[in-house]
Amino acid sequence: MRSMNTTTLPSDVADAEVCEIDLGIGGMTCASCVSRVERALRKQPGVLDASVNLATETARVKATAGDAALAARLKRAVRDAGYEPRAIEADSDPDAERWLGIPRHAWPVLLAALLSAPLALPMVGDLFGKHWMLPALWQFLLATPVQFVLGARFYRAAWHALKARTGNMELLVAIGTTAGWALSTWLWWRAEPGEMVHLYYEGSAVVITLVLLGKWLEARAKRQTTEAIRALQALRPERARLLPDGVRRTEMVEVPVEELLPGDRIQVLPGERFAADGEVLEGHTQADESMLTGEAMPVAKAPGSVVTGGSLNGEGLVVVSVSASGAQSVLAHIIALVQDAQAGKAPVQRLVDQVAAVFVPVVLLIGLATLLGWLMAGAPLESAMQHAVAVLVIACPCALGLATPAAIMAGTGVAARHGILIRDAQALELAHRVQSVAFDKTGTLTEGHPRLLSLRAAPGQDDATLLSRAAALQAGSAHPLARAVVDAAKDKGLTWPEARDMQAVTGRGVQGEVGGARLLLGSLRWLDALRIPLGPLQPAVDAALAQGASVSVLAHEGGPALAVLAFGDEPKAGAAEAIASLRARGLKLALVSGDNRAAAEAMAVRLGLRSAEGEVIAEVLPADKAAVIRRLQQGEHGMPRVVAMVGDGVNDAPALAAADVGLAMGHTEGASADVAMHAAGITLMRGDPRLVGAALDISRRTVRKIRQNLFWAFIYNVAGIPLAALGFLNPVVAGAAMAMSSVSVMANALLLKRWRP
Repeated sequence: MRSMNTTTLPSDVADAEVCEIDLGIGGMTCASCVSRVERALRKQPGVLDASVNLATETARVKATAGDAALAARLKRAVRDAGYEPRAIEADSDPDAERWLGIPRHAWPVLLAALLSAPLALPMVGDLFGKHWMLPALWQFLLATPVQFVLGARFYRAAWHALKARTGNMELLVAIGTTAGWALSTWLWWRAEPGEMVHLYYEGSAVVITLVLLGKWLEARAKRQTTEAIRALQALRPERARLLPDGVRRTEMVEVPVEELLPGDRIQVLPGERFAADGEVLEGHTQADESMLTGEAMPVAKAPGSVVTGGSLNGEGLVVVSVSASGAQSVLAHIIALVQDAQAGKAPVQRLVDQVAAVFVPVVLLIGLATLLGWLMAGAPLESAMQHAVAVLVIACPCALGLATPAAIMAGTGVAARHGILIRDAQALELAHRVQSVAFDKTGTLTEGHPRLLSLRAAPGQDDATLLSRAAALQAGSAHPLARAVVDAAKDKGLTWPEARDMQAVTGRGVQGEVGGARLLLGSLRWLDALRIPLGPLQPAVDAALAQGASVSVLAHEGGPALAVLAFGDEPKAGAAEAIASLRARGLKLALVSGDNRAAAEAMAVRLGLRSAEGEVIAEVLPADKAAVIRRLQQGEHGMPRVVAMVGDGVNDAPALAAADVGLAMGHTEGASADVAMHAAGITLMRGDPRLVGAALDISRRTVRKIRQNLFWAFIYNVAGIPLAALGFLNPVVAGAAMAMSSVSVMANALLLKRWRP
C-alpha cells in the first residue's frame, strides 16, 4: 500500500478532508473483476469513491481522513471479494525469479502445454490422414491435472464470484472447460468395452493452456507499460557521500540517501547520479537531465546552479548543498505523478465498466440458450455442449478491461520519458479535443528575464565606454535590469572600473562616481524629477517605448543625458515554431499578458501571433486570467470551445485550473517544478513551447489507441459469440481467439512506445 495523501474534499462535502489510499490487488483478470472490487471497496464506511485499474492491478480509494483502521478494512474487503491485497511494487519483475533457467511464472504454461500437446496431436494428424488418437485412459490422465491442478486458479476465482453473486472471466472458463471434461468422462464411462468414442478432453485442456498462455503474455506486456516508472526509480542512488560539518562529523561518510537532510553537503563524483535536489556550492560540471526533462543536451552547472536528484553528473567533481531528498524531491514527485496518471481511470473506461458488469450474466444466458437451442434442433448432447462451451470461452471480457488502461499506461509512460508529465487520465483523454490554446507570455513564450536590447549613445559618445560605466554602476546590484547590463558588458568582453560613493535610490535608480565623474542610471521619471533633458536622445526613447521596451537613461549628475538603454524580453528558441505548428493544426491561439499593449503586441509580432485577429489580450492582471480563459471557453456565437492554458505554473495557477486542459511549463532548474505539477493536468518539464504540440499529439495518439483497443475487444466478443453459438467455432479455436484478444490489445497499446515528439 502506498502512503496516504490528504487533500480537500469537493464542495459538496464542506469542511472535511479526504485521504487517498493506493492498494495493490492480485487475482483480477477482466473488467467484471474491476466492477466487483470497486463495489466491495465502496461499501466500506467512510469510503467516498474507489477506482480500480486492471492494467496496473491497483485500486485508488478516496475516503474521509481520520480512520486509523481504514487501510486494514480495505484489505479485508478485497480479500472477502476473492482477491489478494498486496503491496504496490512498481519496479518488481515477477519473471526475475527463475527455475532451471525458466521464469517461475512461465512454468504453469509450460507444463500445461506439455500435457496438452499429446491431446492436440491427433487433430494435427487428421490433417494428414493419420489417426493418432490416444486411449481414453491416457486422455483422462493427461487432461485431468491440466483441468484441476493447473486450472485451479479458475475454480478459486469462480467460487468467489459465485459467492458474491456475480460473474467474471474465470467463471466462464471454469464452467465451459468443466462441461467439456465432464461430458468426455461421461461418454467414456458409459461406452461399451472396446468401443471407440469421440472425447473432448483435448478441447478443455487446450483452452486452459491457451488462457494461461494469454494471461502470461498479457502480464509480460503489462510490465513493459510500467517501464517508465521502473526507469525513473532506477535513477535514485542508494547512498551519498556526506561531507563533514565540523561539529558532529569530522570526516566524509557514506550514508543512505533516505538520511539526507536539507542543508547537508554532499560530494558527487564524475559519472555519478546526484543523490538529492540541491544547489552547487563548489565545482563546475554538466548534468544529463534527459530522463527527467527529455532534454538530450547536457546542462552546464556552476556554483549557484540548481541540480535535480537522479540526474547524471558529467566530468566534474562538485559539492552540493541538499535542498530536498526522498519523498520531497522532484524525482519522487515525478514518479508519483506518473503513477497517479497510470492508476487513474479515463472517463470512457467508466462506460466500459458498466457494460462489463452485465456482460458475464448475459453471456451465461446466451450459453444456456445455445445449449437448449441445439438440443431442441435435434443435435446430440455432446455437440450442443461443445457449442455452448465455445460461447462461454470466447466471450471472456479480458480485453475489454485492458483496452483503456493499457493505452493510458503506455501513453503516459512514453510521454514522461520525453519530459511530458500527464497528471491524470482525464487530461490525457481531453487534450486531443483542444480547439484553442492560450499562452502566458513571460517565462512561457519568452525567456522570462530582461536583456539589454540596445544602447543608444548621445552624439560624440562611445557606446562601449558608456556600457562599461553603466556596468560599473550596476555591478553590485541584484535587480534584473542591473544583471542585464552586467551580462551585456560581459558578452562584449568589456571591463569596468570600480564605482565609488554608490547610492541606490529606491524605485528610481542608482548613482555613484565612475572614472572621476558623478553618474546616475535610472528611470525616465527620475530624470524628469531631476529636470535632466533628454535632448537628442528623445527620439530613441520614443522608439523604445513604442516597441514596448523598458527604458533607463545614463546621465551626468545634473546633466546631460549620455545614453538610452532599452530592455526587453526575448522569445524562447522554438516559440515561433511552436506557434506556427499549432496554427497549422487549425487551433485558435491567444497571448494573455499583463504587459502594456505596446509591449505585448511587439512580442506578438516576433512570435507570429496576429494582434489584428484578437490573438493578443494585454494588460491582464494575474487574478483576471481565469476570467479570460472562461471567456475563451464561451467561444463565438454561443459555440463553446475546449481551451488549453499554457503557463509557468506559479502565478498562472488559477488560469491553469480554469482551463479545460492546463499545461504547466516547468523549468530545467526545477525551481517551480513542484508548483507546476500540482497546478495543471499536464506538466512540460522543459521550458520548450514546442512540447505543447507534442502533448496534444500524444493525447491524440493515445485516444486513438483506446478506440482501436475497444474496437478489437468488442469485435472479438460481438463477432465471436454468434459464430460460436451457430457452431462455426469449436472451444479450442474460441480459446485461442479469446487469448489473442488480450494479447492483441496489449501489443497495440505498446506501439505507443515508439512515439517521439
